[in-house]
This record gives sequence, C-alpha cells and structure tokens, in this order.
Amino acid sequence: MVEENKTSVEKELESVLDKVGEAAEKIEEKVVESVGEGLEGLENNEVKKTKKLEELKETPENKEAVAKAEGKTQEKGVGDKEKGKTESKPAVAKAGKVKKEKKVDAVELEREYIVPMRKGFMNVPHYRRAKKAVKTLKEFMVRHMNVRDGDTRKIKVDINLNNEIWFRGIKNPLHKIKVNAKKVDGLVYVTLADPAEYVKFAMARQEKRKAIQEKGIGNKEKGKPAKKEKVVADKDKDGVVDAVEEKEDAASEAEKDAKNAKVEAKVEKQTVKGEHKQKIASTKGLK
Repeated sequence: MVEENKTSVEKELESVLDKVGEAAEKIEEKVVESVGEGLEGLENNEVKKTKKLEELKETPENKEAVAKAEGKTQEKGVGDKEKGKTESKPAVAKAGKVKKEKKVDAVELEREYIVPMRKGFMNVPHYRRAKKAVKTLKEFMVRHMNVRDGDTRKIKVDINLNNEIWFRGIKNPLHKIKVNAKKVDGLVYVTLADPAEYVKFAMARQEKRKAIQEKGIGNKEKGKPAKKEKVVADKDKDGVVDAVEEKEDAASEAEKDAKNAKVEAKVEKQTVKGEHKQKIASTKGLK
C-alpha cells in the first residue's frame, strides 16, 4: 500500500511540473513577441526621424540655415580657444612683481629719560671721560629697561647720540642728556631726544642715503648698454699682450744700444786715436 501511495504522489508531481513548464514557455513566447515588436517600433521611429531630417535639409531654404549654423559653431569653437589663450593667467605670479611684506617688530617698551652721566665719569682720567660717559649711559639703560643678565651689548646707541656726547671732546663730555629708548626683541635702541638743527640735518641726510640705497636710484647705469670689451691680441698665449711685448722689446733694445755706446766710448778713450782726438779737442778749446 505504501508503495502504491508513493507512485501516485510522484505521478501527480510530474503532471504539475509539466503544466508549470508549459505555462512558462507560453509566457516566454509572449514576452519575446512583445519585446520584438517594441524594438521594431523604435527602429522604425528612428528611421522615420532620420528620413524627415534629411528631407528637411535637402530643401534650399534649410540648406542655407544649416550652412550658417555650421559656420557659427566653427567660429565659436575657434573663439573659445582664443579666449582660453588670452584669459589664461599663470598660477604663480613672477618673482619680480611679488611685493614682499616687511615684518614690523612689536615694541615691547618705550620710554624717555634724562640720563645723568657726570657721577659716572668724574673718577676717571680726563683722557677717558667720554668713553666712560657712553658706558654709564648703557648701564643706566640696562637697569631701567629690564635687560636680562645685565648685558650692555644689548644696548644699541645711535650714532647721532654718540656724536652729541663726544661733541666737546674726550675730556669734557656732556653731564646729562635726554634720550628716547625702545625695546624690541630684547634689544634696546637709544636715540637722541630733541636734537639740534644741525643734528636734524645730519639725520635727514642719512635717511635720504638709505632710501637711495634701498630703491636703487643710484644704480642708473643698469639701463645703459653694456660697454664693449676690447679684444686683446695674444697670439703666443703666454698671458702677455702682444702690444706690451713689443714695447718691452723696444725698451730693452734701447737699453742695449745705450750700453754698447758707453762701452765703445770707453774703448775709444783707451786707444791712441781716442787720446789724439781728445788732445785736438783741448787745443781747439784753448784757441
């Protein structure tokens, strides 16, 4: 009984599978037919469109319009290329045109003092008083401008201030002086406060010279054409110019001729003919 039941179930399954396969085949056939019709319709539409465009282009009015459109497109293409060439800019500017921004150092401390120097140089010999006055000025600045380690090398005295201290000579410097002090990055720059007119004139002249050096106004010769170097002939290639060699040879020959003339004169004096000539000359002189 069990075996008979198995065979009946298997038969039913086979019949179901056959039906499913037949249904799938029918569906595939319908899908293929519908897709084929759709593709044929698309191809037909494209063919129709191309034919219509060709027919439109063949008409005389449309031919002129098409030619104009093609000419414009070509001109646009060329113009775009030219614009790209003209409008293209270098990514990095030239080094000569780039302006470098100067770094401005921040002033840490700025003060004005009347520095007494008389007590500092009174116990020093007369011939060293001006030097001692400058040293006392630096020591004063070290104390009052909070200079680390008490290093007087960090005090930079302006040349006009130094000249003002030394104005009356090494033996009689100023007893006190008014100065301006600025501290920048640990260094103290000391300048003269309330300078006289002649000092102002000297300061203006120094600033003018600095400006000329920075701008390069003094180098006007750069724009002039370069001078042509004279070609020096040196056929021997011994490091000496041929013209110089000729001059040296001529001078040496002249020296040799002079020496030979002296020798000949001495020989003539020592000969009989020479003595005879001398006697004749002396007798002529007596007459």
